[in-house]
Amino acid sequence: MQIKPIKSFREYVDILKQHNDVVSITQEVDWDLEMSAIARRAYDLPAPAPLFKNIKGCTPGFEKLGAPVGLSPGKYPYLRVALSLGLPIDTPPPAIVEAWSYLPDVKPIPPRAVETAVCKENKLFGDEIDLTKMPWPFIHVGDGGRYVNTYGMFIVATPDGRWVNWAISRAMLEGPRTMAGSVIGAQGNFVQDFGTIYNEWKKIGKDMPYALVIGADPGIMMAAGYPIPEVNEADIIGGWYGEPIDVIKCETNDLYVPAASEIVIEGVAAIEDIIPEGPMGEYGGYVWAATRKQAPRFHVNCVTHRNNPIIPFTVAGYPAEENHTNWGIAIAASIQNALRKKGLPVKQCFIPMESAVHWCVVTIDRAKQQIEDDAELCLEIGKTAFATKAGSYVPQILVMDDDIDSSNIAEVVWALATRHHPDNRIIIPGQRVIPLVSYLKPEEKLDAATGKVVYNCLMPSAKLPKDQQHVAAKWCGYPEELRKHVINNWEKYGF
Repeated sequence: MQIKPIKSFREYVDILKQHNDVVSITQEVDWDLEMSAIARRAYDLPAPAPLFKNIKGCTPGFEKLGAPVGLSPGKYPYLRVALSLGLPIDTPPPAIVEAWSYLPDVKPIPPRAVETAVCKENKLFGDEIDLTKMPWPFIHVGDGGRYVNTYGMFIVATPDGRWVNWAISRAMLEGPRTMAGSVIGAQGNFVQDFGTIYNEWKKIGKDMPYALVIGADPGIMMAAGYPIPEVNEADIIGGWYGEPIDVIKCETNDLYVPAASEIVIEGVAAIEDIIPEGPMGEYGGYVWAATRKQAPRFHVNCVTHRNNPIIPFTVAGYPAEENHTNWGIAIAASIQNALRKKGLPVKQCFIPMESAVHWCVVTIDRAKQQIEDDAELCLEIGKTAFATKAGSYVPQILVMDDDIDSSNIAEVVWALATRHHPDNRIIIPGQRVIPLVSYLKPEEKLDAATGKVVYNCLMPSAKLPKDQQHVAAKWCGYPEELRKHVINNWEKYGF
């Protein structure tokens, strides 16, 4: 599939405007809940992405874009996702996953360092910086504070420079030059790449340099949400684009950031200076008071930004928002890649938006099935998927025949209800899991381990002769020629 990457967040916003998928709001809005409530409603309807141009009590000229990769109204609900990946706007969801599943296999192309960039148009150092005057939202009732980062990425590197990680991780405002950064160093069986690198700095007794980039190229942000173990995302996204991305050196450390970024925050994450962080509404759709935790204090030494920066933000919670459109699609793509490399007969993988990244639907190409026993096949799918980094985020897999469109929630629910025999549920105990899964018991959150489930929704009749198989009593069950005839005559019938 031909990729036409969008090389800056500013260009992305302009293209959304061309598709009437942005509403510019010039009326003054409050960063305290109002801005997020508007964005939340835009997700739920869905409606065009709200672009806030007049935010109460904040630095003039700073703009905020809510729901940057939310679902769009109209004919192409996945328009923002497709554009972010450089795909045509009419690309259907399974085809988006199909294309994105090849990201781990691209030939890496390292970034290209440049001397000047738009992200350096304005520079603030030391006491010139006051984060409290910038338009960071208080997002949910019950949150622990205002959040500086919800859809930006942290750039960190190991002390020896062998690995540079670009990853999405939240950060809560504490003061004019400090934030509380969410770092999962090691919680039971679960550890983030961000936390792994932070732990390396702790081992040598030095604070960790970081750069927080908010408003990067849309493809970069999609790659930052992709669960690939220990890779340099800058090289991988270059491989996806087919050319190197431009980066520029930070002002106060040796990290490099995307040159077209809207705003860059530089500093160090303390290894001994620990402060409270959270709670914050999570992708499962809840604000858990118990998620308030101790986290490193992130000191801010420099802020650079474009003129009149446009800063994206996410209202995490009930689907669908960016945790589901960005991260969920990346997880499905990564699992699909792993299952196919294992030689399993996978037609599609998709994480329905409505499942809040708790279900992964896997459809099977029966013509390629080599494991004769369906239960054995489902077990192998579960074991393979759950062993991956991507699979650590998903607690439930639904395996179905490929007459089901994995991206159509109505079909998925119908198949689960009518094809899954309770005796065919497969429990796989002791699996690694992200502690943010909604229903985990306290001890499971602590250990980051739980039992996971595979729902075998394969139709036993699929192995019978054609004249003995079940025929779906739905639209696709009618002959194709008749369906075309009905569609062509629909208006003549009086509809």
